[in-house]
Amino acid sequence: MNIIELSDICKWYTRGTEKLHILKHISLSIQKSDFVAIIGPSGSGKSTMMNTIGLLDTPSSGDYKLDGVATEKLSDNGLAEIRNRKIGFIFQQFNLLPRLTALQNVEPPMIYAGIPPKVRRERAQRMLEKLGMGGRGHHRPSELSGGQQQRVAISRALAISPSIILADEPTGALDSRTSAEVLELIVQLNEQGNTIVLITHDNHIADNAKRVISLRDGEIVGDVRNAPLPVPTEAPVPELVPEVVT
Repeated sequence: MNIIELSDICKWYTRGTEKLHILKHISLSIQKSDFVAIIGPSGSGKSTMMNTIGLLDTPSSGDYKLDGVATEKLSDNGLAEIRNRKIGFIFQQFNLLPRLTALQNVEPPMIYAGIPPKVRRERAQRMLEKLGMGGRGHHRPSELSGGQQQRVAISRALAISPSIILADEPTGALDSRTSAEVLELIVQLNEQGNTIVLITHDNHIADNAKRVISLRDGEIVGDVRNAPLPVPTEAPVPELVPEVVT
């Protein structure tokens, strides 16, 4: 079953009388439990593709169905609601709030979802424990390594059990050893049934995906499957992953 369906998506910006085309007639389907890397050089349209899939931006034309819902028919509030329920974001720079503890940094998606404080605090603790960060819940980001901060960010992304995990250059701010460990964690999450869409410019990172889609100048120029589509599972939950050694 397709969880993402982009049909003839175009995105452009107007500068005076000129149109700057960023995405050009993109048609793409991604099935549940797949692991897809979207790769391309700077200026290829990767970020715009990510923003479109993540409902952070709307296309200029075309149709986008997310888990069967026609998103072009939704209001801004409707887009925010479906985004909060169905998409977990992992960013290159972690996007943790510096004054909050690791535990508190996992909570925001659950706050937006209206989950009561006691329940979200317990769930945040469970997520940190499953990602090997149970003993660091009261540490602030400045007291954590890059790999540990990314694990907190992944815990936050998984806290609402999203249909999709959208990872934007998730290893870009990490050293090579920690990058490999975090990438292995993302692979494990996919093996446990999570749908992963990973944005990257690095072919070596993309090689870990089961399917690689190449962008250039706003168009799809390649679509290669590296591994068979996995069998979907119900309600994926990450298993305990050993903590990154620092």
